[in-house]
Order: sequence, then structure tokens, then C-alpha cells
Amino acid sequence: MAAPCTLWLALALLGALGVLQTPAQAQASVQPNFQQDKFLGRWFTAGLASNTSWFREKKAALSMCSAVVAPALPGKGTASLNLTTTFCRKDRCETRSLLLRPAGPPGCYSYTSFHWGNSQDVWVEETDYGEYALLYAVGPPETTAFHMATLYSRTQTPRAAVKEKFTTFARAKGFAEEDIVFLPKTDKCLEEQQ
Repeated sequence: MAAPCTLWLALALLGALGVLQTPAQAQASVQPNFQQDKFLGRWFTAGLASNTSWFREKKAALSMCSAVVAPALPGKGTASLNLTTTFCRKDRCETRSLLLRPAGPPGCYSYTSFHWGNSQDVWVEETDYGEYALLYAVGPPETTAFHMATLYSRTQTPRAAVKEKFTTFARAKGFAEEDIVFLPKTDKCLEEQQ
């Protein structure tokens, strides 16, 4: 689910990152029996992994952002979701929204990248709904390959066991240690979104 300090800037960041130097060769899967209604609500982007040159250059400047996942059409039974991300960019809070469209089994979505304007896919590969979610995103194969792993946390301070779970997940996707970062909390832009 665009700019420094982004989400999912995390999902928003998903669309913003550029060209991978060494694509992660990994298959994506989805959380078994994914329950979209339990995935809704507020999340914090606590960790990211990417091996793009942009990410490697900017990762020290990135900070945690918040995201709210909500039904695109409340009460209409739609499987599409709105992902609204708030992040810090140049000492200002920015908010962006993405429409996550169903793209396969429950837990698999596609969205249009803010930065590139192309369609990208994201999978909720693992979640316990109440504490963490591990997501994996890729760009279209006919263009420059884009890969990113994201750790969503319901709190701004994920437990050490959750961080280790994300590190193991990212490594399994082909990311090296230097491609993985845990985003620091910031006093800006993490307040409750409406």
C-alpha cells in the first residue's frame, strides 16, 4: 500500500519504491481461512524489507506510520478495502488512501501504485488479527520487478517474538539482513485517524 516515512507507508511505501537490484525469488501465499472483518482497523507499519536501491538509501530516514483498513463500501458486503495511511514527510503529516481490490483468494488484493501508476499485488500471508500481520507485495512481472515485505502491528511497540517472526519471514522471501528495517516510532503523525 509512496513516500519516505510511508506505510503501508507501508502500503503507500509499497508503491513508492523503485527498481529492485536483485529480485526476491519467493512465492506468495495467503493466510488460511483469512477473515477480512478481523483484519479491519488500525495498524502501525513496524517493519519493512526491500532490496531496492531507493530503500537502501532512505531506510535510515523512514519512521513508523499508521494505517486504517476499512470496507470500501461499508454495509454493502464488498470485498474491496480502503487503506488510509498517515506518515511523516519533511516534518509534515501526509495522508493517502489506496483502494485494495480482491485479486484472488481472500487475503489477496491488488492496488494502483501512487508512484508508478501500475497495478501491484499484496497478500496477507500471516496474521493473528490482534497483534501482527505479515504482508508481501509484488509489482507486475512485465515491468521492473518490485518486492516488499511489511510487518503490521496493532501497537507501536511490537514484541521481540513478532519482530523475529518478521525477520524470518523476510529472509524466507529472499531479503538479506541489510534489506530489513524496523521503523522507529515518532511523535508525529501517529495519532488516531478518523
